Parts: sequence; C-alpha cells; structure tokens
Amino acid sequence: MDEKPPRRAKPTPIPPVAQSAKEKTLPLRINGKQYFHEGDPDMPLLWYLRDMLRLTGTKFGCGIGACGACTVLVDGKAQRACLTPVKTLVDRDVTTIEGLASAELHPVQQAWIDEDVPQCGYCQAGQIMAAVDLLRRTPKPSDADIGKIANLCRCGTYPRIRKAIARAADLLQEEKK
Repeated sequence: MDEKPPRRAKPTPIPPVAQSAKEKTLPLRINGKQYFHEGDPDMPLLWYLRDMLRLTGTKFGCGIGACGACTVLVDGKAQRACLTPVKTLVDRDVTTIEGLASAELHPVQQAWIDEDVPQCGYCQAGQIMAAVDLLRRTPKPSDADIGKIANLCRCGTYPRIRKAIARAADLLQEEKK
C-alpha cells in the first residue's frame, strides 16, 4: 500500500504588527508652529496646508511644479508645495506667505504694495516667496538674476515684479544698517 504522508496545513501567516499612531505621525514645523500629520505621508504639502491647516495663501496653479503659485520656503529655500510630500519635511522649517510677516510686513511684501504689483493676485504669494529666496541668496540681484525666477504671472505684471524685487533689496540693505 502506497500511503501518502498526511498533508501539513500551511502555517497561518502572522499579521504584521500595526504601527502605533505615534509612529505614523509626522511632526511638521510650519510658520514656527508644530503640527502633527497623521494621514498619508505622500500627501503633497500644498493640500496639507490648504485642506488641513486652512492656510490658503499658497495656491494651486498647475500641480506639476511649473507655475510657482504654490511656492513656499523650506529651510529658507523656495520649493514647490504641490510636488513636496509631507514625509520629506520632518525636522525642516516650512514658511508660507502667512508666516512671512511678523509684527510688520516683510520688506518684500512692503515693496509689493509700494510698487502696486498684483493685478488678480493669484500668483503673488508664490512670487513673493520666490523673491524672498532670491534676496536671501543674492542681496543685490541684477535684472538677469531676477529674470531667473521661474514663477509665472498670467496677468503679466513682470515689470512691476522686477521693480518690487529691486526695491525690496534696497529695503533689506537699509534694515542691515
């Protein structure tokens, strides 16, 4: 008699240990305040700012990082919020247009007002954040330096934007004196 050995039951897989909520929470520093994101770590920063924190100054423009309407500062450098997953921002400082001014307007914001830059205003927060980054890197930018800012303005206020950045450079130089 050919008797087959009894079949062994397949072992029941052990389910992975679920991460605690604390392990899944991402600590974020935005405009100097601590926040904790408990959702999708791949969520773009833009949607976290707008939908979760209700910081709506950062705008959705194209969703592919081309227009710059969503520009924020990450550790002082201009970055497109629509392309930045929140998981990449742990231990980093994010500044939005809402966090740029303290007791007074930032010199770039003041220059924007002085030069009457906005028309529709939709892209202006991103333009301002890109200008702040430029002036941090290049305190006295040339016209060519200003022209390298890749933010788009559908209203075409580029001549006023250039004048405002030049004015802001002067205001920042005066602050240092």
